[in-house]
Amino acid sequence: MPSVRSWDIFCTVVDNYGDIGVCWRLARQLAAERRLQVRLWVDDLASFRKIRPDIVAGLDTQRSHGVEVRWWREPFPAVEPADVVVEAFACNPPANYVAAMAARQPKPAWINLEFLSAEDWVRGCHGLPSPHPSLPLVKHFYFPGFVAGTGGLLAERGLLEARERFQSSAAEQARFWQDVGLPAPAAGELQVSLFCYPHAGISALLRAWSAPRVPVRCLVPEGTATEALSAFFGVENVAPGAVLRKASLEVRVFSFLDQDQYDRLLWACDFNLVRGEDSFVRGQWAARPLLWQIYPQQEGAHWPKLDAFLSLYCTGLSPQTAVAVKSLWQAWNKGDAAGVEMAWPGYWESRVELQAHARRWAVQLAASGNLANNLAQFCENLLK
Repeated sequence: MPSVRSWDIFCTVVDNYGDIGVCWRLARQLAAERRLQVRLWVDDLASFRKIRPDIVAGLDTQRSHGVEVRWWREPFPAVEPADVVVEAFACNPPANYVAAMAARQPKPAWINLEFLSAEDWVRGCHGLPSPHPSLPLVKHFYFPGFVAGTGGLLAERGLLEARERFQSSAAEQARFWQDVGLPAPAAGELQVSLFCYPHAGISALLRAWSAPRVPVRCLVPEGTATEALSAFFGVENVAPGAVLRKASLEVRVFSFLDQDQYDRLLWACDFNLVRGEDSFVRGQWAARPLLWQIYPQQEGAHWPKLDAFLSLYCTGLSPQTAVAVKSLWQAWNKGDAAGVEMAWPGYWESRVELQAHARRWAVQLAASGNLANNLAQFCENLLK
């Protein structure tokens, strides 16, 4: 590899935390593990600050974890394009920057980092070139994925080993609970993390968890499920620090965690509800049973993506457990409260099999390599 490659990563924040969550993990890993010069352009620094507290909203230029963070706003400054240009999720770099790319010699490697999907067509489109209609530039489509023939998933070096140490160490877990200001779990208490978009299925799970079977502690980041929690508990205050109780259910609301602490929350819980893309991937690396809420798209474009993942993920499960997983996931994503309440008992009765499956699944994902390294090598081949 040449001495140091430079990278520009462009991110527009559409879904509050998912877009910037993916871009920040990628930028930080490339800088830390590949020793690349990474410049991350972000249009919403306030949202970024929620997951990276050292970010200062309003600054044009700052640094964090070896990454140069730039505020993407108009007018866009005249800067020298990097060796590699990544537009995350088709966010389209500014026109004057693209013109500078076309004038640059040699031309940069231009990547459209696509959305994550388990659909079969992804492997056929992964890495395909797309010539610019009027400029001497070629963009390549790069797809994250769950199987060989895709870009893989973001995973820092040593991630699975760190998770194993944490999950086998009572001392590390005790320090984590202390660091985030939450009491350690009570004996026999089911630990659940809840991160979702607003919808009707939330109240159904709250009802199911409050039934007198096993104590449940549900941990919710601020701004998540606020209306559902207020309605279910009959309270207005669901700000960080709130503790809500009904029968065998306790809900604790906490301030947003940075990404490393959020990983540990997922590792520490018995069951994780995740949403979008970033927390969905981290939920899989946690090797715990999970429930995913896919980002809803117009005209139901998200349903084939959900079905494709379920088909892949349920491979190897017993028929009964596969039905339980699909029933709960589909009802949850439809916001079908009655369906969620009906599906939950069967799902959780399969928890032993689901836990073993979650661990196998994480090992299987790791076999495809990680997205940052795969993408870096792909771009290096383009630049040769």
